[in-house]
Amino acid sequence: MLHTLDSSQAPAYPEIIQGGMGAGVSNWRLANTVANLGQLGVVSGTALDTILLRRLQLGDPGGDMRRALKAFPYPEMVKLIMEKWYIEGGKGEDQAYKLKPLPTADMLREDEELLIVANFVEVFLAKEGHSGMVGINLLEKIQLPTMPSLFGAMLADVDVVCMGGGIPLGIPGALDKMAQLEPVEMKLHVETTDRSHEFTSSFHPGTHVSASQEPLKRPLFFAVISSDILAKTLVKKASGKVDGFVIEHYNAGGHNAPPRRGDEYTERDICSVEKVAALGLPFWLAGGCASPEGLANAKAMGACGVQVGTAFACCEESGITETIKSEIIHKHRNGTLEVITDFKASPTGYPFKRVEVEANAGRDACRACDLGYLRHVYAKEDGTLGYRCPAGPRKPYLSKGGTPEETEGKHCLCNGLLATIGMGTTRRGTPVQPLVTWGEDMRFLDPILGETKSSYSASDVLAYLLAPVA
Repeated sequence: MLHTLDSSQAPAYPEIIQGGMGAGVSNWRLANTVANLGQLGVVSGTALDTILLRRLQLGDPGGDMRRALKAFPYPEMVKLIMEKWYIEGGKGEDQAYKLKPLPTADMLREDEELLIVANFVEVFLAKEGHSGMVGINLLEKIQLPTMPSLFGAMLADVDVVCMGGGIPLGIPGALDKMAQLEPVEMKLHVETTDRSHEFTSSFHPGTHVSASQEPLKRPLFFAVISSDILAKTLVKKASGKVDGFVIEHYNAGGHNAPPRRGDEYTERDICSVEKVAALGLPFWLAGGCASPEGLANAKAMGACGVQVGTAFACCEESGITETIKSEIIHKHRNGTLEVITDFKASPTGYPFKRVEVEANAGRDACRACDLGYLRHVYAKEDGTLGYRCPAGPRKPYLSKGGTPEETEGKHCLCNGLLATIGMGTTRRGTPVQPLVTWGEDMRFLDPILGETKSSYSASDVLAYLLAPVA
């Protein structure tokens, strides 16, 4: 069932947006199922280049990556990736994954093209076999891969771009330009004492495609916000059109906006839905909305519907390993599941919701920095850019101007999230521990599972959410 705005010219919008949980939790299988059932399926755009390479190093069981790669319009890019990364039959179980170079502001053409291809693959597979809507979710905090990632998704005809985790003022205009194959430039968040100097990174879509490439469809842009002030700012100051908002409550899973004061959320941290509605753009509510009543309440407030993440995270199609899913379901049923709002874990500095699982028991968090998506960019004394991560090894971080306090309690999200989807690497024979992001509201689980089921599908989630309110 679709919700339509009053204007006869307005498009029809889905009632349910399936949240873009990363890395690889909201994978192409999950998004494909949701979109095929008439709602907005969303893939996570986080670390898709690394995820593609690890799938290829595992031998691409089922052949889905190779099928999507054959559909990519520029086979010379694919040929280089396959020759360098594909392992027939898969790597050895105890063998570590080969790593690609870390993201930088001036990345090589080869690294840009890997991002383009990887994002194309995920969106292509999510759109395969149906005419439903597919989106991609990116974090504004992860800037360096953003432009090539978006361009790859656009080559696969992505319908919607969702972005939160910051103030994405430059993204709508960048989508406009990339659709016309024009060069784009993005302002970088750089830690520097010289505020008079602005740092940027650039990307030119036209250098990666043939002269005969037709302009691309410009996807809709939905900003994920937790403040009506931010919504107004985006409408007034964004570089292009903002097409809608996802209004996120602080009990939503994953990264949240920091509290306005101290380290506890209060009523002051709840966005005014009425003020966002007054802007006249479509919006969805997120966080604690995963129920028929939550959907009905959202629509009564003027929303098109709701965004739901955690309810899909434990379903059969999500990328989380079956062991972790089963453990979380079991813990919820026996009353021992605890969702932690961790104000220190994330290198982004944003609060991060997570749960502990058995695979973490008695083990220290990973402090390697060999993927680098959440590294901070800083200006050196000579004016060049450097990179450091407070969740990486402490000594190099301190040598680059970081402080001991900034490293306290940090977890390597990059490696931890990949371990959560079964793609963690090993170090000195020990597997990297998972880092499982989660939301506070688990009330959906009992009505979906009933008394006998121990697992459920994405279609079960949608059937529950779209059921008539009792």
